[in-house]
Amino acid sequence: MERRRFLQSTVLGASLAILGIAPAAAATTFSEENAMSNPAHTYEPLTSENAALVLVDHQVGLMTGVRDYSIAELKHNVVGLAKAAKALKLPIVVTTTARDSLWGPTFPELIEALPGVQIIDRSSVNAFDDARVARAIEATGRKKLIFAGLSLEVCAAFPAITAVGKGLDAYVAVDACGTFSKTKHQVGLLRMMQAGVILSDYATLMIEVLKDNGRPEVGAVYGALDMDWAKLVGQLAQAK
Repeated sequence: MERRRFLQSTVLGASLAILGIAPAAAATTFSEENAMSNPAHTYEPLTSENAALVLVDHQVGLMTGVRDYSIAELKHNVVGLAKAAKALKLPIVVTTTARDSLWGPTFPELIEALPGVQIIDRSSVNAFDDARVARAIEATGRKKLIFAGLSLEVCAAFPAITAVGKGLDAYVAVDACGTFSKTKHQVGLLRMMQAGVILSDYATLMIEVLKDNGRPEVGAVYGALDMDWAKLVGQLAQAK
């Protein structure tokens, strides 16, 4: 009970910050006794051995409705995530919903980035409700799942929350997701935080997996992430 209260307090404070609301101190501060009675969760980083990537419903029809990112930026981020995960040898599960009847195919750049990867089409809203998708995720043997999907509050959030309920660690690469309004973006983040999903961005998650800039995959990973500022750093290093 004490741990639940502590987590609720933490989530409430972060949630109000996301919404731009300044909470009253009395409503967001727990006593020192409560805080001390809840030890911090031990940090266990993402690695190439414990993580898998799950890409959900990055489909042309859904892309047309995205309003929280430009289509160009969103495609860039999703493709960068997929390429970096591939370079890091993460298992990758890709799924669509109602491809032939509603939302169309996966956008071409993502298909090109993942040649040979099977895309599982399903009818269920929650990807985890499809037995084939669930089996594919379980077959990875990984306990840490990185999700990205369209839309954020449904296609990424529902399977991520389900994964938490199954005792897995669920991460969402927020900037490799998209949705249809500011409200949907905000409440999607809040709901995932309340459920214990870990939120981050696509580049940070892949750099966490990379762990060491001495790894042989480093060039492929940074190249996949395609961060303009990183290119400048590289150019500065070459100029010395």
